[in-house]
Parts: sequence; structure tokens; C-alpha cells
Amino acid sequence: MPRHPDRSLRLSGASNFRDLGGYTGAGGRTVRWRRVFRSDHLAALTPGDAAALRELGVARVFDFRGASERDALRYDLPGVAQHPLPIEPTVVQRMKDLVEAGQRVTPEQTVGLMQQTYHAFVHDNAARFAGLFAHMLESDAPLVFHCTAGKDRTGFAAALILRALGVPEPVVMQDYLLTNDLYRMPEFGASDVPQEVLNVLWRVQEEFLRAALDAVEEDFGGVDRYLAEQLGVGPRERERLAELYLMAG
Repeated sequence: MPRHPDRSLRLSGASNFRDLGGYTGAGGRTVRWRRVFRSDHLAALTPGDAAALRELGVARVFDFRGASERDALRYDLPGVAQHPLPIEPTVVQRMKDLVEAGQRVTPEQTVGLMQQTYHAFVHDNAARFAGLFAHMLESDAPLVFHCTAGKDRTGFAAALILRALGVPEPVVMQDYLLTNDLYRMPEFGASDVPQEVLNVLWRVQEEFLRAALDAVEEDFGGVDRYLAEQLGVGPRERERLAELYLMAG
């Protein structure tokens, strides 16, 4: 494998499919390439995309989409085990409630809603992220985790994984913001939602992930305690993760 393979896989049907490898983690060791991938949903993969995943050896997929999202966009990848870890997309419902109440939704309100959503990831959805880590601790078989756009639920999960592997927070934020360079927003027809609001919804901002990281720090005493006490990823589990997902020193 090349020393610096491409981070983005440039798939036709999943624009935000990318590798978490290559970052420097605990002890100066590098996160292994081609083991952990993050993505937007996989229901639009072409036969060529599916062949690329087979070539990568992807053996398991973890889906953070809610029930209705999965029902609307189902997919099947032969030989790949699918594991639902549902987190319902509450921000969309909150926006619908505001619109139905006759309120004009502004970009500033939308930023606030997104920050509330990320805060809820930390407090209300720890069990889903714990489930992902439990699977990761079983083996280093290549895996993909995703939601619909691969930016919010997936973005927080990626941040937790990288922090658990010892990747510094500024680098984690850089990885998070790559969505803005890669993700292709869906085409929208006529909508009551202003374009500037859609731009907030379908992109990422540092303030979003910062809301989650601040909650981890302020409400749980930092990422180490959060990982250990809320996700079951204590020192022993982090050593195991390092054995599986960091290159040998």
C-alpha cells in the first residue's frame, strides 16, 4: 500500500466516503490506512463502488440513520455485515415544528439547533457510540460507519474514534471539516426553507462539533473519562484499539 494513499475514495454514489488513516495518534504512531472509513449513506453506490469496497475488504458497516431514513434508502452489500445503531435526526423535526408554527427559520437559529443536536449526541446517544466501539474492539476487519450525509452523527463518531487513538483535537477538527470539501448536497426542489438555512443544515461548522466536545469536557470531565465511563473504553480498551488500529512503533 502507498505510504500516503488518498483519503477520499471518490466513489460515484457516496461523495463523503473517506479513510481515517494517516493521522498521528498515541505514542507518535500513525492510524492505519484502509481499516476505518466514514461515509454518507451507501444506498446510491454503483456496481463499481461496490467492487471498490470489496477490493478494500470492507466486512462490516455501522449505520447511524434513524428507522425512517433506513426504510427510505435501503441497501445491500453481499458479504458485508450491516449493524444498525440508530440515532434519530431530531434537528429536521425541530425545524418542521418551527415552520409549521409559522416562524421564519434563520441561519442563526439553525446553528443553534445544530449545536443542540450535537449536545444530544453526547448525553442521549452514548449507547450507540459505545456499540460501535464494542465492535471495533473485536477485530481490525475493515469497517465503514455512516449516517445520511456522513457529517453529524458520523462526524462525532469519527471524533471519538480519533481521540480514543490519541489524535490531537485540532487534527480531529480538521478531519471533521473535510466534509465541506467533499460532500455533495442533495438537489432540492421548491422548498419553504431558505437556501442559506439549507447551507447550514447540509454543511459543517466548527461550532457544531465544538458544542459536543465542550459538553464532554464540562459535563463528564474530559474525553478520557467520557470514553471510559460512558462508552466503556477505558485504558485497557484503548490499548487494544491502539494494537488494532495504529501502526507498529
